Amino acid sequence: MSESARKPPSTKRGTATRKAIIDAAEHVFAEHGYADASITRITERAGVAQGTFYLYFDSKLTVFEELVEDLNRRVRHAMSEGSAGATTRLEGERAGFRAFFAFTAEHPALYRVVREAEFVSPRALKLHYTRIVEGYIANLERAREVGDVGEIDPEVVAWVLMGIGEMVGMRWVLWGDEPGRTLGPGATATVPDHVFEQVMAFIERALAAGHPDPADHPAADPATDPGADQR
Repeated sequence: MSESARKPPSTKRGTATRKAIIDAAEHVFAEHGYADASITRITERAGVAQGTFYLYFDSKLTVFEELVEDLNRRVRHAMSEGSAGATTRLEGERAGFRAFFAFTAEHPALYRVVREAEFVSPRALKLHYTRIVEGYIANLERAREVGDVGEIDPEVVAWVLMGIGEMVGMRWVLWGDEPGRTLGPGATATVPDHVFEQVMAFIERALAAGHPDPADHPAADPATDPGADQR
């Protein structure tokens, strides 16, 4: 929870009202941007009075930071659930990336709001990325320990993988088929299958870094290597 946010409500009705405000903020910030968003627009969309807003949030900045954290929780949950049944790290990446792209197609504010956080609330931006990376690092460390991936640096690879997901998603989910043109508010596309498979082929090769490749060390042939039978 952001530093200036009020304590969570203690009743179901209060919890529902607070959620309605955050949901409304997601749409308003995504559609209008932080500068043109207003508490009035948020409360009108949520169907609550402005006085009710201040029962839960101190300011526009407060609800913005809460929205970043809310989106972060939800996208991490979606990725975790998506990859829960995976038996290998690569399977986990495939399922996790699919879940990420599906979530961003449903919640384009994840891109628009988080990118604005760079200027509006750098603290919220850093928290968003580091929380995602922490889980990535833990999974990659476990995979390296059991030999499921090569001799990679989990921290470096975690940041690289997150960057891949964000850039590919922005290009094909947020922009659609036409590069450089953002779709209208609330509109998204999907990552084409051929793009997804290219991404996964790249990631598979990257995760295998450090694994010995039998093709690089062919078995010695006694017919062409006189010393082979002496080894």
